[in-house]
Amino acid sequence: MLSVTLSKIEVSDWRAVHSWASLAEVCRFQAWGPNTEEQTRTFVTAAVEAWSQAPQLRFPYAARIDGDVVGMGELHVRSREQRQGEITYVVHPRRWGHGVGTAIGNELLRRGFEEVGLHRIYATCDPRNAGSARVLSKLGMTWEGRHRHTALIRDGWRDSELFSIIEDEWRVVLRR
Repeated sequence: MLSVTLSKIEVSDWRAVHSWASLAEVCRFQAWGPNTEEQTRTFVTAAVEAWSQAPQLRFPYAARIDGDVVGMGELHVRSREQRQGEITYVVHPRRWGHGVGTAIGNELLRRGFEEVGLHRIYATCDPRNAGSARVLSKLGMTWEGRHRHTALIRDGWRDSELFSIIEDEWRVVLRR
């Protein structure tokens, strides 16, 4: 079984992050990238600093397999009052299709519901990103619809498919 662990991202992880953040196929559906080394270092530094912010609203993690950083996941609290959060993830393409994204997502949901006390967690993906949509479905998230023109990316305006899961639904998914 695949053993993916999430740990706080560290400044020294920037080279591993850059190994995918600099690739066009990874950034295809994103408003960022492909990154220069400086952009990746700036991003990783900001992610590290997010851990010391008060109140903490960002929880950026490095995803590791046998100590190697193979992706990232982030839980972002969008509203403490309404107990709403968002998850995002990215995986190095050499690990695509091996369950890494699903493992990252599962752990982000667990932390969001159990540790942060969220009620609803959502995620979005480009409608053309079938792999990410499959991951979100595997996580037990429900497709809620499409938001139009949510991000301007290299090939024009991007729509976003919206998925979510409520804490009670997540507990049912756990029992499966």
